Amino acid sequence: MDENTGWVGGHTGYPTYKTTNGGLQWQLAGWGIGVNRFRFLNDTLAYAVGDRVFKYSRETVGINLISSEVPSSFQLHQNYPNPFNPVTFINYELPITNYVSLKVFDMLGNEVATLVNEKQNAGSYSVDFHGTSISSGIYFYKLETEGFIETKRMILLK
Repeated sequence: MDENTGWVGGHTGYPTYKTTNGGLQWQLAGWGIGVNRFRFLNDTLAYAVGDRVFKYSRETVGINLISSEVPSSFQLHQNYPNPFNPVTFINYELPITNYVSLKVFDMLGNEVATLVNEKQNAGSYSVDFHGTSISSGIYFYKLETEGFIETKRMILLK
């Protein structure tokens, strides 16, 4: 996409990886198995094709603002359904506009996916997590903002 951000996919059955530092480090993207074609129409819109078609845009895809009514406190809810296969939803609330990080980790503490990594306005949000490229097991998701950190457990059963 640019000199720092990019993705690489493989043949059928292999996951997609991403980099945000020009290829020095790669991690599971958390989406797309067998993605083998990436097409960037401009610096804000791209498509990836493999077992499905994926759309990338600078605007966050997969994060839905549920309500712009300002919550009274930070809150991270339990994902649902739990256990899940292959998609689950994670809801959280922000009482102030803040930088937000929502990440998924495996049992060893390895980062599996970054679901949110941006500044968000106060409100209630819902994020979908697709576990198609990871194996069954126990995972943890962690919401981190300035002044708030909380982690919850979820189970993927395939």
